Amino acid sequence: MITDCHIIPFIENKMLTVFIILSALATCWSLPRRCTPDEEAIGRCKTSAEDRLQCIEMVLGYCQDVTYSYTTFPNIVGHRTRQDLEMGAEYLLLSVIQSLLKGECTPDIRLLGCSVLAPRCQDGKIFKPCRSSCEMVRTSCIHAFEAIEMAWPYFLDCDRFFVGDEEGCYDPLSQLKAKQEVTFANISDGGLSTVLQFIYHSNSQMFSVLKKTAAKCSHISQTYSIGRSVEGKDLLVIEFSSNPGQHDPLEPEIKLIGNMHGNEVLGRQLLIYLAQYLCSEYLLGNERIQTLINTTRIHILPSMNPDGYEVAASEGHEFNGWTSGRTNAQNLDLNRNFPDLTSIFYNRRRFRHFRSDHIPIPDSYWMNKVVAPETYAVMKWIRSIPFVISASMHGGELVISYPFDFSRNPHEDKMFSPTPDEQIFRQLARIYADAHATMSNSDTERCGAAFASKGGITNGAQWYSFAGGMSDFNYLHSNCYEITVELGCDKFPSEEELYPEWRRNKEALLSFMESVHKGIKGIVKDEHGNGIKGATISVKGMRHDITTAEDGDYWRLLNPGVHIVTAAASGYSRVSKRINLPRNLQVGRVDFVLKKVPQEPSLDYFNIPELDNYERFDPFNQFEQYSQRELGENGEERTEKPWWWAYFSQLGISAPTWLLRNY
Repeated sequence: MITDCHIIPFIENKMLTVFIILSALATCWSLPRRCTPDEEAIGRCKTSAEDRLQCIEMVLGYCQDVTYSYTTFPNIVGHRTRQDLEMGAEYLLLSVIQSLLKGECTPDIRLLGCSVLAPRCQDGKIFKPCRSSCEMVRTSCIHAFEAIEMAWPYFLDCDRFFVGDEEGCYDPLSQLKAKQEVTFANISDGGLSTVLQFIYHSNSQMFSVLKKTAAKCSHISQTYSIGRSVEGKDLLVIEFSSNPGQHDPLEPEIKLIGNMHGNEVLGRQLLIYLAQYLCSEYLLGNERIQTLINTTRIHILPSMNPDGYEVAASEGHEFNGWTSGRTNAQNLDLNRNFPDLTSIFYNRRRFRHFRSDHIPIPDSYWMNKVVAPETYAVMKWIRSIPFVISASMHGGELVISYPFDFSRNPHEDKMFSPTPDEQIFRQLARIYADAHATMSNSDTERCGAAFASKGGITNGAQWYSFAGGMSDFNYLHSNCYEITVELGCDKFPSEEELYPEWRRNKEALLSFMESVHKGIKGIVKDEHGNGIKGATISVKGMRHDITTAEDGDYWRLLNPGVHIVTAAASGYSRVSKRINLPRNLQVGRVDFVLKKVPQEPSLDYFNIPELDNYERFDPFNQFEQYSQRELGENGEERTEKPWWWAYFSQLGISAPTWLLRNY
């Protein structure tokens, strides 16, 4: 390649040499001569007016609102003419970006793209845009591209096509920023608040909102995926914490799950609004929200069944039936797809030393059940984080349901079937129902069932019995206490109902999250001050233990009163303490120090057949592919072409593979 007009390489082939020399001379005669660094240093090189770049009027339709009036060709990325640019995928992307991103990050992206594709030309010179402007837009908008599985455009590479302030750059977003400053000046909070849009969000819009919210509150929030649905959609979680991404000792963890049934959509929307609300109110200095986030790690999964939601949304609220979109893409009801540990609990109650907590998943579940990828992802999630409480948002009734959901008599469909923690569950249910605007009111219109006399709460099996539910699994396999929140009769209410429903449920959601700070917490350590993982915390009279987390910390929900609490671990002594938990105390601190002792055989599973080790999860590796990406020859992730690929593939232009992630 000839890089300068006065440098022509020597080539042995004479005919080829002549051709290259003539071509080079022609190129040199047609281009303005560039000065060498030495000539510039001593001032001997001066560009004549004829040698300057030709600035032409800006006539590109999608770049008419840039801050300058003249551009030039070739542009920064190599388009030699206006026609070349307009026929390229880069310019086509600018023309459709507003539609692709649903209006988000526009006109920012378009103006930034124009500054590269149609650069500013003045006095015969190209002025490059500022790198700082590019980096600002990329930070705030990369989530929108990720939400539609699109790579960041190559021509918006901040290091490659943008320059620093010291190189004489200009800000292509200056006018836009000035307008935004005027707008923000008229808002008393300086633009920190978020205006909630009470409309239904598509899956891509939901992903975009969650990632944008996490970016806005990056010091207290992040998003992460726990897996994928049958059709490959991310099960995206947004987390709020003073230290996002990490478990802090003694900080309790909670989760909120929506849209387990794809056609029960109100909970999905409420959790999207809740995420935006928590971020906005934290930034605005709301002391209640700041205290909640600074002392709690909150995980929100708005949609556990994004595939089912798309089926339900395609019909809309006016035509959606009672079951359209309820199941996942495998036609599996996710709330019947978990291991039936409740039957094991009932069958083993006669054993004196049988534990009603951390019951292992039997091998028969993996061998005889079609395990949905959504179920698999949530089970791994429950096992990986020490959740204390949880709420699963549903629709079809107006009531709070709590475990057990499976009847203690398999022949009785409506039978009161309490857990050992009946009073704790009643209290959790009562907190949400009482804080809800209408749920506990006796005069509230119901959907057929008689819950008004019960204050809007019910034992699940007493309502109707079913096996394989998520709430029973949480209780019997982990430390987590989960309630089911039935939000109303209409599973798919109209958009006009979204704002009133947010108002009815906002206080209930906040009160429920705050209720995790009740009972006792502490750390179980050895004599050297090291935390003991997996130690059991038992309460006399309550046949259900909880276990300590990685650092030896624990949380045990308890109602006020006098309790005998015991900490024990294999190879250590048992230590018991008598505690008095007053009503006005939010949470009590009870630590334990255990001494090493000779290890005795455990009686927990003594003579109890057919129970495997708790750590056996997917023992035959039948379902691990759910949590793995399909990889190509070089280890890159392979994906199907995304839906937006049709915008480019049908126009006969060069395929913009640079927009494909991990291509």
